[in-house]
Amino acid sequence: MKKIVVFSGAGLSAESGLKTFRDGGGLWEEFDINEVATPEAWAKNPALVLKFYNLRKAQILNASPNLAHIAIAELEKDYDVHVITQNIDDLHERAGSSKIIHLHGEILKVRSSINPELIKGHKEDLALGEKSEDGSQLRPHIEWFGESVPEMDRAIKTMVNAEIVIVVGTSLNVYPAAGLIQYAPTNAQFFIVDPVEINYTSLRKVTFLRTSATKGIPQIAESLKKEIKVV
Repeated sequence: MKKIVVFSGAGLSAESGLKTFRDGGGLWEEFDINEVATPEAWAKNPALVLKFYNLRKAQILNASPNLAHIAIAELEKDYDVHVITQNIDDLHERAGSSKIIHLHGEILKVRSSINPELIKGHKEDLALGEKSEDGSQLRPHIEWFGESVPEMDRAIKTMVNAEIVIVVGTSLNVYPAAGLIQYAPTNAQFFIVDPVEINYTSLRKVTFLRTSATKGIPQIAESLKKEIKVV
């Protein structure tokens, strides 16, 4: 089976009603990034940080996978599909995708404040005073600005063997994640789906679909199914 790597960003989940961080009307207009999404913010005002992520968690729990999430999951019938996502929601999982790397963490999990290996599921609001098994305050299982991206190495190893790469819902402007696609083989079949023009230059042959994720991803999926039938 051919290996597909899907690299997804906030624009994909936006079509499920989840606000993005950087677009007009996004969450950063309501909260200062430096006050809710950095290690310094957590040290200064953990209650505000928890409020922000509890609001995000409630929003995500009320959202549903969209047609693009579902089309990506259904590709597993004919391809070896790996999803690398910058999103912290679980919409890929709920759509049925089985191989997912979350670069920036997962909102429905929490971890120890001192040992990042101590992680557990947590769908309810997280409150001050809730402790990890090591006695430290539990924090959202999110990689904040200024923190390392521990899943990057695994993502790179996944990308280097891609035969088909589908980029959806990301501007390719946020690093280090945006640099990930440079690890794809130069002969990989490449698709970029976004309603806004993406400033991406490469020696690769890239098929741009300037449309929404819910329109573009099903189109690609249908095209790839036809390739399978031809073979």
